[in-house]
Amino acid sequence: MAKELTESKIMQAIDWAYVKAVDGVPGLDSASEMAESYMTGSGSLVDQANSLIRWQNTKAGTSGFLTGLGGIITMPVTIPANIASVIYVQIRMIAAIAHMGGNDLRDDRVKTMVYACLTGNAAKDILKDIGIVVGRKLTESTIKKISGDTIKIINKTVGFRLLTKFGQKGVINLGKAIPLVGGIVGATFDSVSTNTIGNIARDTFIIDGRVS
Repeated sequence: MAKELTESKIMQAIDWAYVKAVDGVPGLDSASEMAESYMTGSGSLVDQANSLIRWQNTKAGTSGFLTGLGGIITMPVTIPANIASVIYVQIRMIAAIAHMGGNDLRDDRVKTMVYACLTGNAAKDILKDIGIVVGRKLTESTIKKISGDTIKIINKTVGFRLLTKFGQKGVINLGKAIPLVGGIVGATFDSVSTNTIGNIARDTFIIDGRVS
């Protein structure tokens, strides 16, 4: 079955989405451009990140937006278009928040932290296992301590978690039998998921909850 998901296909899709998010695609801002546009707004960096999350949350919940994305972006990996689109929107949002926190998006270690955030609340456990606590801003020294072996472990865990998540939610089959109902269910799921992921990214890359 061409559309069958595997960890390998999901990781390919995430890698593809990350490159597109960082480099930008015709008609859409790159992650850093999007971040900069929000950083010109009023309020603290956390407020600006929250504004970005709210806007992306609204976008991800609009099936029309995701359908439109399919026309702009051609996914070279055989996974369902709705999953590919959501992954792209969420990766770009997380990467934008990472940029707002002063991180280099072309650093493989930062990229892996972005991938971890894509798992939502599961990111807390994934990162805790390597000594990183969500809610304590990632410092440059912490990022530098992340080894190549750790990157591989995190990426493998992310692939497994996302495969389980998409399989459990039935996203793969949404819209096949009943497009209208499938679109509505998918939109609800994507919005809730995107909001959670945005909050985890903000708490990882921007919020510093340590007591000085």
